[in-house]
Amino acid sequence: MAEIAAGGKSGKVVIKNIGLLLSGDIDKPILDADTIVVNDGLIVAVGKEKDCDLEGAQTVIDAKKTCVAPGLIDSHVHPVFGDWTPRQGQIGWIDSTMHGGVTTMISAGEVHLPGRPKDIVGLKALAITAQRAFDNFRPGGVKVLAGAPVIEKGMVESDFKELADAGVGLLGEVGLGSVKAGYEAKEMVAWARKYGIQSTIHTGGPSIPGSGLIDKDVVLEADADIIGHINGGHTSLPEAHVCELCEKSSRAIEIVHNGNEKVAIAAAKAALELKCPHRVILGTDGPAGSGVQPLGILRMVAMLSSIASIPAELVFCFATGNTAKIRKLNCGLVEVGRDADFVFMDRAQHSPAPGLLESVQLGDIPGVGMVMIDGIVRCGRSRNTPPATEIPVVVSGAH
Repeated sequence: MAEIAAGGKSGKVVIKNIGLLLSGDIDKPILDADTIVVNDGLIVAVGKEKDCDLEGAQTVIDAKKTCVAPGLIDSHVHPVFGDWTPRQGQIGWIDSTMHGGVTTMISAGEVHLPGRPKDIVGLKALAITAQRAFDNFRPGGVKVLAGAPVIEKGMVESDFKELADAGVGLLGEVGLGSVKAGYEAKEMVAWARKYGIQSTIHTGGPSIPGSGLIDKDVVLEADADIIGHINGGHTSLPEAHVCELCEKSSRAIEIVHNGNEKVAIAAAKAALELKCPHRVILGTDGPAGSGVQPLGILRMVAMLSSIASIPAELVFCFATGNTAKIRKLNCGLVEVGRDADFVFMDRAQHSPAPGLLESVQLGDIPGVGMVMIDGIVRCGRSRNTPPATEIPVVVSGAH
């Protein structure tokens, strides 16, 4: 398990000989470019090699005609502290997920902490501590946005201001605590929004002891920014109610790995039919009772592409640029000024498909050949995915 502090400079990095460049932008998912230039962790140029300044690079990577995409974003995780999860008694789960192409994770609440405090002073203290801890510590280099307090009855507006002033920018899933009524949640969600804190609501049946059913009417009344695991975590609302949420709410539609797969497909199709695919984001909702899934996001991409018949390049946008825009992150898109977080992929060895996108549309998980975060190579060939047909190589440089 790699323990990496925040910070560190990549210097100038050149990535060349890219065979397929996915942008993360659902309006233009594939870029006509074969080269990316990075300086100190940020993208400074994207284009054809002949048009880019390659001089003075500390690191040069030959992508070997493989696919480069923005690093995947897991919009729904439940971290605790460090790279350990008491839910499964497992260490190294975040680093392992990085080997599945995930470069950013977003907490939906540190609910698995043994003895999680539920009094207002304690829950605020936990949120601030978790935010600070993961801001300073990055397992495997992964950016974990943590510190998502689970709201409880008795909280007042000043509590949300205090949290925001301390640097907390997320709410844990509404419904995992004592606040379960729509009118109570609506007031607290509005307070959070007033102070720049983004909210997610639990959707569906109870997932852990103490949580409860959150039905479509509560979701609509609360009006949280993210309809969390719209396909249930694990137990889903009826498919008709999920489609109604897609239609009646304008908020983000979050589909997760640890939910009802049939309803996941229905939700994605509903978003396409409603002509709002930009609202769809992906998460795992792990760690959970079903375990930790290092390849959870890649599995979601393959499932939605193959079974829901959505072009693979669009589904990759669900897991990158869509999430980045909705979550207001500086990653997830291949464009100048964005964080240099990338996953290098190719079709798995012996896949019957001729290329990466075609293999994903068949339902195959791609092989990850390299992961880069902030312009620094964090892993080479993944220890978790099937072996990629081709893998990129570092042809010069210290990283």
